[in-house]
Amino acid sequence: MENKRLELSNSQLKWEILFKRILIVMSVFLVLIVIGFLITLIIESLPSIKSSGIGYLWGKVWDPVQNIYGAYPFLAGTLLTSFIALIISIPFSYAIAIYLGEYNPKGWLSDLLKNTIELIAAIPSIIYGFWGLVVLVPVIRTLEISLKILPYGVGVFTASIVLAVMIIPYGASLGITLIRMVPSSLKEGAYALGATRFEVIRNVIMPYTRTGLFAGVLLSLGRALGETMAVTMLIGNTTALGDNLKDIIFGPGNTMASVIANEFAEAAHTLYLSALIELGLVLFFVTVVINLIGKRIITKFTNN
Repeated sequence: MENKRLELSNSQLKWEILFKRILIVMSVFLVLIVIGFLITLIIESLPSIKSSGIGYLWGKVWDPVQNIYGAYPFLAGTLLTSFIALIISIPFSYAIAIYLGEYNPKGWLSDLLKNTIELIAAIPSIIYGFWGLVVLVPVIRTLEISLKILPYGVGVFTASIVLAVMIIPYGASLGITLIRMVPSSLKEGAYALGATRFEVIRNVIMPYTRTGLFAGVLLSLGRALGETMAVTMLIGNTTALGDNLKDIIFGPGNTMASVIANEFAEAAHTLYLSALIELGLVLFFVTVVINLIGKRIITKFTNN
């Protein structure tokens, strides 16, 4: 009997060692893929890096005919569009998470709203682009006329609104899961002390889940930074920046992803192609830096 148990124990140990090795191999493989992406981008960007140097980042002129390449308008457009979309989406994401996680976690309405959120995340971005052109652009154009701004309709603000709708499900879904995982004992203790539901949400649930909620914000931001098709259709696709903040926000612009999507197939020579790939390299580093900053903030919240 003991021999059988010993054999079974040895067999389980072998499978555990094998499973652990598989996990290590897969983890290393993923790291190598990311390093491969980075090395490929750097190698293909070398002609542009040698030609433009560090000035590529703050150059405001993008002229393939004259071989002048500056990424500043696209870098500014990417960050501006993503952060405006994030600011718009956060109240909706948190409101949905609180409602479905705490106020109405079960029932047909809860299931309907949850399925709707999942559907929003599954809709192809080109559909959002069409919807924005048909529905949102006329509304924004009317708003711009009332504000005495050139009525482009398309622009950074229009793209940001559609992008905000697209990223709401990411923060909301994670928020719902986290709020439902808050221990009942904590909430019941607060209720026993006479706290209202609003006070429980503000003083118990939100502090308990703040790290995870911020992670959801980072997930949404990462999705916004890399979005291409819907933004390309709605942002206006111009390298010119407005003279003031109002013109920059409501006027047409461009992002790094949309420029690459629009011009990559038309890159007629090596330097032009290399400059576009360098845009991808800049976008890669922007994403990495934002994620590192976010993880640092999450670590600080966790330690506190």
